[in-house]
Amino acid sequence: MPLGVIIPGGSAVFRMIAPECRPVRQDAGRPETQEEETMANTSSAKKAARQMITRTAVNKARRTRVKSDVRSVEEAIASGDRAKAEAALKAAQPLLVRTAQKGMMHKKTASRKVSRLTKRVKAMSA
Repeated sequence: MPLGVIIPGGSAVFRMIAPECRPVRQDAGRPETQEEETMANTSSAKKAARQMITRTAVNKARRTRVKSDVRSVEEAIASGDRAKAEAALKAAQPLLVRTAQKGMMHKKTASRKVSRLTKRVKAMSA
C-alpha cells in the first residue's frame, strides 16, 4: 500500500507506513552486557552486579550440562543399551550431586533424580 492511504477500521483510522520509512533503532534490542542496564550507584552495588553476571553465566552452563547428562541417560535407557546407560548414569550422578551442593537445585531433588534414573537402569536387565 502506498504511503498515506487511510484504512477504515472500527472507531479508529490507521495510516500505513512503508517499512523502509520506519525509524530503525541503532542499538537494536538489549544492551550487550547486563551491567549497562543496572541501576547501581555505589561501588559495592556495581561489584555485586558484575558478580551476578558471572554467576548467571556459570549457573546457566551448569544447568545445561546437567540437563544434557540426564538426557543422555534417558536416551540410553530408551535405546535398551544397559552398558551405555550405566556409563551415562555414572557420569551424571556426581554432576547432579555437585549441582545440589552449589545450590543450583535442592539436595532432595538431585537425590530423587539419581534414585529414579538408577531404578530405571536396574530394571533394564529384568
